[in-house]
Amino acid sequence: MGSRHLSRSIVLQTLYEWDFWEGKNKNLEEIFQRNLKLLGEGLVDKQYPEKLLKGVLEYWDELNKLIISGAPEWPLTQINIIDRNILRIGIFELLFSDFKEVPPKVAINEAVELAKTFGGDSSHRFVNGVLGTIFRSMEEVSSKKQNKEKIRKIKKN
Repeated sequence: MGSRHLSRSIVLQTLYEWDFWEGKNKNLEEIFQRNLKLLGEGLVDKQYPEKLLKGVLEYWDELNKLIISGAPEWPLTQINIIDRNILRIGIFELLFSDFKEVPPKVAINEAVELAKTFGGDSSHRFVNGVLGTIFRSMEEVSSKKQNKEKIRKIKKN
């Protein structure tokens, strides 16, 4: 298993446990350190899972809103805990991480692989669909911005 994939697995299992208890009576840092110690043997880059976990937590509310917009027929609390946290990780990497470090298609593929490993029978299709929807929206916004910049340049000339 690759170092980044293992990092995502550790972060997923940490978020799962913490989310299962709804953040009550469980110290996230303790859960993370335990999982890193138990599951991260041989992990070369121990900073990446920490960076990933901190990023997901920092953008928690935004990630939840994006999940809701990407899966409008599914209330957030009705999405199973594994899928919900895979989506948080995938969306964070898709939108808020360095594209050179994690290209968008890698972020989606990694999330789908996590869903195949940890989720239910249809989890990978659900995760792929939600992330695909968000990615297409992201591309549309980017394309519109590029077109506006081109129009501004033409108007200047």
